[in-house]
Amino acid sequence: MPGPKKLDPSSSPRALLGAELRHRREGAGLSQGDLGLPLFVSGSFIGQLESGTRRMQMDQAQKLDEILHADGFFVRNCAALKKSKYPDHFAEAAEAEAAAKTIKEYAPLLIPGLLQTEGYARAVFRAYQPTATEGAINDLLAARLERAQLLADPTTPLFWAVLDEAVLRRRVGGPAVMAESLRHILKLAREHRIIVQVLPFGAGAHAAMTGQLKLMSFEDAPPLAYLQSLGTGTLHDEPATVRHHELTYDLVVASALSPELSLALIESVAEDYAHEAQH
Repeated sequence: MPGPKKLDPSSSPRALLGAELRHRREGAGLSQGDLGLPLFVSGSFIGQLESGTRRMQMDQAQKLDEILHADGFFVRNCAALKKSKYPDHFAEAAEAEAAAKTIKEYAPLLIPGLLQTEGYARAVFRAYQPTATEGAINDLLAARLERAQLLADPTTPLFWAVLDEAVLRRRVGGPAVMAESLRHILKLAREHRIIVQVLPFGAGAHAAMTGQLKLMSFEDAPPLAYLQSLGTGTLHDEPATVRHHELTYDLVVASALSPELSLALIESVAEDYAHEAQH
């Protein structure tokens, strides 16, 4: 089970709910597993709620108020968790990402959000929503760039990305934007802030051909796996499922170019884009 984590209840609604949940559970003499049973969730999930790595849902809040005699506390405060700058299918994953110790991601089509430049992200959002107002696009962009500040810390989280070669070849925003984007990745890698590998077309069939995969580990909570597809995403915490996705990632890494060869390929493609942009 996750060990105790010192939370600042004033730091976020999730921290407040997590701290209060632990306080009331322990006061009731219940283990995490005991409390999880009537909610049909694992003890690990209760630990993740308490540590702030998972988002409490309204139906869970109602049940917790009933079991812990909380007089509506969890329902009243759960509403604040619904306010997110991210789409519903990604909000919980983004919140978990912010608490992660390590993040490993396989990107089949796009540069991962944490590595995107402003120009690249703007082009992606405009492609997603071609009729959106400029203000709406700017709001999405601001959230994306704020999220990328996770990498401003020099050491945490450890971020390891495997980029499909399609990520390098797809001209998002045009050659100038692509040159800037790939050079940004090179800079982060050469500063030893991230690990990046490329899965080349020549690798053929591989274990993650069906979509994007993100793995997250935490200091005091079980690991999570996040799978995303068009307009939807699923966060998994069941241990056997997470282990399966960890194996998938390991197989992708085994098929990818070494970090050194990957950086050489990224630099070569970036130079081609830069040359094209100049002419």
